[in-house]
Amino acid sequence: MRLSHTAVAAATLAAFAMSSGATMAQTAPKSAAPASQPASARQIDPLLAKVNGAEIHLSDLNALAQTLPEEARQMPPDQLLPQLLDQAIDGKAISFLAKKQKLDQDPQVARAMAGAADRMLQSALVSKEVGPTLTEEAIKARYDRQIAGKPGELEVHARHILVKTEAEAVALIAQLKGGADFAELAKKNSTDPAAASGGDLGFFKEGDMLPEFSAVAFALKPGEVADKPVQTRYGWHVVKVEERRQAPAPAYEQVHDELRSAMIQEGITKVVQTARADVKVERFNQDGSPMKATDTATPPAKK
Repeated sequence: MRLSHTAVAAATLAAFAMSSGATMAQTAPKSAAPASQPASARQIDPLLAKVNGAEIHLSDLNALAQTLPEEARQMPPDQLLPQLLDQAIDGKAISFLAKKQKLDQDPQVARAMAGAADRMLQSALVSKEVGPTLTEEAIKARYDRQIAGKPGELEVHARHILVKTEAEAVALIAQLKGGADFAELAKKNSTDPAAASGGDLGFFKEGDMLPEFSAVAFALKPGEVADKPVQTRYGWHVVKVEERRQAPAPAYEQVHDELRSAMIQEGITKVVQTARADVKVERFNQDGSPMKATDTATPPAKK
C-alpha cells in the first residue's frame, strides 16, 4: 500500500516512532551521519537527507508524528520511512521556494512564524522545568503526604422523590410525616430513574450532587426527611438520608492522574511566575495609548 502525498503530508511519525523508532534507527545506514557527529549520535539520530545543505534527520521525521492516520500506522517501517522522507524533502523544497519569493518577510507570515517559535520555546521550557519533577516517586510521595492514612470524604446514603411542582413535594412530605413508606411513595410518584429502587441514590460525596441538593442532604441525620422540598433544575426533591459514613482514602491508582495533573499545573504556575518576574510589561489601549498604572495591575492569584 502506498499513501498519497496528501495523506503522508498530513501524517506525522510520533505514534510510529514510539513503536518503531528503535528499528528505524538500527536499520538506517551509519554512513549517513556526518563524520563530525559522535558515533552514538549518528546511531540515535542518523542524517537521512540534505536539501540545499539543510539536513533532515530521523528526529525531524519523528517531529512530524502527531497526526499519523490509521492506515499509515499499519505500514511496516521500511515502507513508511521512505514516504515520510520524501514528504520532508518536499517540505524543505517548498520552504526554500517560499524564502526565495521573500514570503518570510511578509509581516503576517513573520508574525505567525514568531508565534510558532514562541510556542515551541514555551513548550520546551515547561518540559525542561516541569517534566523531571513528574516521577512516580514524586507522585507517590505526594500521595503519602496528602492522602494516605487520612480519612476520606464524608458520604451520605440518601433517597429522593423527584416531582414537577412544589405543591406535590409538600404533600408527599406530609404523607411521610404521617408514617408513609418513603420507598413506596418514590416508586409511585418520582419521575427520576431511581424511582424503581425506591429513590435510592446510594452513597455519594458532597461534590457529586448539585450544590442545593447536597446542602440539604448533608445537613440531615440518618433517618431524617427534609422538612421542605429542594428545588433544582430537574424539579422538586423530597430528600431522606439513610446513613452517613467516612469514606476510606482513595487508592494510589485512583488518584494518580489527578495528582500528576495537579503537579503539572503547579509547575506551570511556578514557571509563569518566574518568567513574569523577569520581564517588563507595558500594556496599551486599542487606540495605542498607554494604559494607566491602575489598569495594568495584575490581579491577585486565586487561592
